[in-house]
Order: sequence, then structure tokens, then C-alpha cells
Amino acid sequence: MADGLNPQRTARVAALLSEFQNLQFYIASAPNNPPDQDDYYTEGWSTLRQCYYDGQNILNCAEDNQVPLARGGVEEQEKAELQQVLLDAYARRHEAQKIYLRQAAAQRWIGWRDHVLQGQRPHAGHTEQLAACDEALRVELAAVNDDTVYAEMRTSDYQMGCWTLEDPTLRQVQRWIRNRLS
Repeated sequence: MADGLNPQRTARVAALLSEFQNLQFYIASAPNNPPDQDDYYTEGWSTLRQCYYDGQNILNCAEDNQVPLARGGVEEQEKAELQQVLLDAYARRHEAQKIYLRQAAAQRWIGWRDHVLQGQRPHAGHTEQLAACDEALRVELAAVNDDTVYAEMRTSDYQMGCWTLEDPTLRQVQRWIRNRLS
């Protein structure tokens, strides 16, 4: 029996895809090659390049088009299809947000590193400060995990008044990511 929520499902999918598109724009716009090629293999620049590739991967991964056949008519079939697309859009936004947060951490690392170096090339006098920058980056990157991102996005959705009644669980999102990106 139709539940009358397909318009809300459609609007939620559209909002999630719009957020995903915005995140993809920011991911693609971030620098991924240092001005000085001597810095190419440093932690921050390596992270930025990996984020760029991860962003391409989530954009290019195939959608899940295996929608279960629903009983109950056209509206029930639309409901099943919208729920599948909702999971796809939600998981893509989740993964893109993680990439974006890792990128932001790496860009802060660039700022810290530039502040330490003050236009100079690294030398022995910078070793401790640069190591501290690297460690701060590692700490920030470790904080970007599925649990944290999922909770932050759920909170944001609630605060913005989004319809979240059928949002997927974290486990469903992780399963989608594992099946598409592994």
C-alpha cells in the first residue's frame, strides 16, 4: 500500500545529490601538486593527491541499479527505487564529506608548514616544527572517520530541518561503500 511519502523521498534525494555535487566541486578544486616539486612526497601533499583520486573514484563508481521488485503497484515500485537511490546519494555524500574533511586538514597543514618555513626550504633548524606539523595532520586525519562524519552529518540534517525518516544507517552506508569502492 502506498504511503504517500514519495515526494519527500524525491526531495531528499535531490538535496543529497546537490550536497554531493557541491562537495565534488570543492574536492576537484583543491590543489594536489605543490609549487615546489621537492615537497611532492610530503605528508600533506600526498594526502591532497589521495583525496583528489578518492574524489574521482566516488564520482565515477557505478550506481546500484539492482532495485528489488516491489509488490503493490507503481507507487510501491517508485518507493523501492527512491529508497535505493536515497542510499546511493547518502553514501556518496558521506564519502565525499570524509574526503573534503581530509583535504581541509591537509590544506591547514600547508598553512602551518608555510608559516614554519617562511619562504625558506626545509633545513635542520625546522625539523622539530615540521615534525609537529606532520603529527598535527595525522591527528586530524585520524579524527575523520565514519562514525564522526555520520554523526555530524545527521546533526546538520536535523538542524536544517531535513526529512530524515528513511535515511540509511551508518552500517548501510558502510556496506554500500565497501561494495562500490573496494
